[in-house]
Amino acid sequence: MKVRKFTIADAALERSPGQEADVFVGNLVDERHGGPITIGYGRYAPGQSLVETMAVDDVMIVLEGRLTVSTDAGTVIVGPGDIVHMPKGEAVTIRTDEEGALTAYVTYPHWRPAHT
Repeated sequence: MKVRKFTIADAALERSPGQEADVFVGNLVDERHGGPITIGYGRYAPGQSLVETMAVDDVMIVLEGRLTVSTDAGTVIVGPGDIVHMPKGEAVTIRTDEEGALTAYVTYPHWRPAHT
């Protein structure tokens, strides 16, 4: 069967590559599966700040908690059910408040090769 269902329990969360913040990611579909995108979950601990220039197009869906995403053009606050798109090349700062956040993400192309 090619159609697959995932839950957070399926994700082996590991510290986000190149980050010192308590931000953890777990890919469920990536370059090893032969498709063009990466799909996974992310967990952001409370009070974290992550600064990055996007190496890929990234879409995050907030499942729990809240994130503040800032760029030179402005700031958005995203909560449960909200989707944020961060285009390739955009410099972003992602912050969590006291509750942290759980997200699902899709990137194009794969983010791990872009960070190696």
